[in-house]
Amino acid sequence: MLKEFKQFINRGNIVDMAIGVIIGGAFTTLVKSLTNNLINPLLGFFTGSGHSLTELKLRVTSNLVFTYGSFLNDTITFLITAFVVFLIVKFLNKTVLKPKEKEAAKPSDELVTLREIKELLAKQAESK
Repeated sequence: MLKEFKQFINRGNIVDMAIGVIIGGAFTTLVKSLTNNLINPLLGFFTGSGHSLTELKLRVTSNLVFTYGSFLNDTITFLITAFVVFLIVKFLNKTVLKPKEKEAAKPSDELVTLREIKELLAKQAESK
């Protein structure tokens, strides 16, 4: 069982996936920091809510409060992350994953000879 686990861990796909998860977590932290520390204060300044979007609330009654600022914060974080992932996938599709265009294959000598025979037979049939 230990050998199988070692083989499983040493597969390239598992290691690549682990690296992706670690980088994804770090990237998510970076985007949250960007949203919380730079974008939210700017939007908060323009909406007049103070320092952060998370302070935006709609108070219907004393017990019913909608904190839509937190939702806006999470939406902005999602949109930034989704856009960057879109750009990465688009870049990978253009450069790495793009199938290489095949050059126009030269016909084999046999095919060239067969085409010449076909043309000669066609000319002979026309002349008769």
